[in-house]
Amino acid sequence: MRMNLRTVAVSRPRLPSLRSLGWPGRVLLGLAGLLALVVIALAVFGWNWARGPLQELALAQTGRVLRIDGELSLASAWPLRVRAERVSLANPAWAQSPELLRADAVEARVDIGALLRGRLVLPELRLTQPQVFLEQSADGAGTLRKTWLFDKRQADDSAGVEIGQLLLDRGRLRYTDRAQDTAVQAVLTTEAPGAAAGEARALRFQLEGRLRGQALAAHGRGGAVLGWRDPTRPYPLQLSARIGSTQLEARGTITGLPRVAALDMAVEWRGDNLAALAPILQLPLPPTPAYRSAGRLVRDGSVWRYDSFTGQVGRSDVAGTLQLDTASRRPVLRGGLSSRQFDLADLGPTAGFSAAPEATAQPDRAATRRPRLLPDAPLDTRLWGRVDADVYFVALTLHRSRAQPLDRVQGRLRLDDRRLTLDPIAFGIADGQLQATLVLDARTDPLHAHAVLRLRGMPLQRLLPAREQGLPALGRLDGDAVLAGPGASLGRMLAHADGRVSLVVQNGTVSRLLMEQAGLHLLEILRLNITGDESVALRCAVADFDVQRGRMQVRTLVFDTAVSTVVGSGVVDLADETMALRFVPSTKVNSVIALRSPIYLRGSLAQPVVALDGAAVATRGLGALLLGLVNPLLALLPLFEAGPGADSPCAQLVREARTPAPRR
Repeated sequence: MRMNLRTVAVSRPRLPSLRSLGWPGRVLLGLAGLLALVVIALAVFGWNWARGPLQELALAQTGRVLRIDGELSLASAWPLRVRAERVSLANPAWAQSPELLRADAVEARVDIGALLRGRLVLPELRLTQPQVFLEQSADGAGTLRKTWLFDKRQADDSAGVEIGQLLLDRGRLRYTDRAQDTAVQAVLTTEAPGAAAGEARALRFQLEGRLRGQALAAHGRGGAVLGWRDPTRPYPLQLSARIGSTQLEARGTITGLPRVAALDMAVEWRGDNLAALAPILQLPLPPTPAYRSAGRLVRDGSVWRYDSFTGQVGRSDVAGTLQLDTASRRPVLRGGLSSRQFDLADLGPTAGFSAAPEATAQPDRAATRRPRLLPDAPLDTRLWGRVDADVYFVALTLHRSRAQPLDRVQGRLRLDDRRLTLDPIAFGIADGQLQATLVLDARTDPLHAHAVLRLRGMPLQRLLPAREQGLPALGRLDGDAVLAGPGASLGRMLAHADGRVSLVVQNGTVSRLLMEQAGLHLLEILRLNITGDESVALRCAVADFDVQRGRMQVRTLVFDTAVSTVVGSGVVDLADETMALRFVPSTKVNSVIALRSPIYLRGSLAQPVVALDGAAVATRGLGALLLGLVNPLLALLPLFEAGPGADSPCAQLVREARTPAPRR
């Protein structure tokens, strides 16, 4: 039997060829294969193989050495999270510290979309025990370099890493700016016990070091780290700090650090000297006694405002509002200050009066130095060019010594391009007033001053008060002064001043006892001491000085009353603060016993000495003695003074004194 065998064909599925897939299919197939290889490699080798490429990439892009000496891992969950252990990143070569960052661990969430667009954005960055070393310094061309910027010159503010939320575990930070004499170390942490997972944790900080040359110590707390950079959300901040001798407490919010967009904080601060804050704030603050103040510090755009503050400076209270507008090239300070009780002694340091004698290499000479009356401490004008100012002030009541006749003050202070003007400034004197304009121009070296003073209606009894046995002088004193001169202090300016000074009194009364004592009329002095003092008419008193290079030369010096006239001459030297004045009295009535001696006023302005012409008195006394030996009645001849003396031309003298001095 024959069998007929047939071949049976079995159908098998056919795989498509690579050519038949087209280019999209081939790309997907390649990516799938690559992903499979990456998965196999990660399963076998882990992520540590990527440390080398990452370090090379960082060096190529920033010029900085990045070291990852521990494990490198990638979280399997989304979003993408990278963790590296024992990480360090170098600083540029010009920095003092070799490293910008050193941390036990760095864990970051990476924005893949931004990374594909060429930007490194880390929505969250967690640092474990980090040490950060920040520094800024100008290069040879004056460009400000910052170690936390990653362009090749470290000067492009846009070349930093964009970080959303920063979490710190026992972090330490050091910031150095040699040009500003600043070096600050900080301990930072965001670890808050009991904080919920994912909750934005508050920042706690502690600072110490040096800020613009002054010792700094501070501590406090704020909101989430880097939350301060949100330009739309206020960042809560609480701070307690000591800068030099200044203590500060602040509580409130800041929006948009480090370039503050808005601020609203309650502040309290106190210190030994307000001028100690001048290098910190870069404002020309005056030297003061110990002070304290509390108020509300607000920023709105370019305007900083210290609002509704109160305080104490020395024995003076002060209140008001000040605002600083930083929109222009030179910031402008405006505002108003008021004081219910103001002590003129608190102006001493501002005007240049030294609080203590200056130390010298010869203490014995300093100890015996004649005390100075005029302020001689140099005025500090170094910061005058940094700010302009327009500030009003008023003091309702003045604390003063009995020798100071002033009882209130108000004025306006302006500072414009290193030129300070007090105009007007007005002091109350009972029913009278002293008005002044003072200009201090620091655009020249040395400083140049110009002063105009106008005194009207000052009660004469403020200058010549009643003594135990005398009556007060009555009348109104008017005066004018125009002075100008160069010098580093107000005392030096007066020592080189040119100008005119005049004082005038008309139609008053004065103690007769005082006038008889000036003429050394012995019997009249004895009689008035027994019967009591009398008032006599004061026809006029005129003191008119011409001032040249600090020497006040008498033009007219007359004190004319109904009973006598006193005429003076001499000079007052403002440079060495001495005087040499001679007064010659003459009586308008008969005086039986009068020594008729000129009176000299000599010595320093601070400690003047009154003296008689001893030779004249001795000669007259000896003559009386010798004639008395011949006949007792003849002894009266050398002592007799016959009147009447002539009246002074008061109207003419007053008119001349009030005539403005010609401009030089």
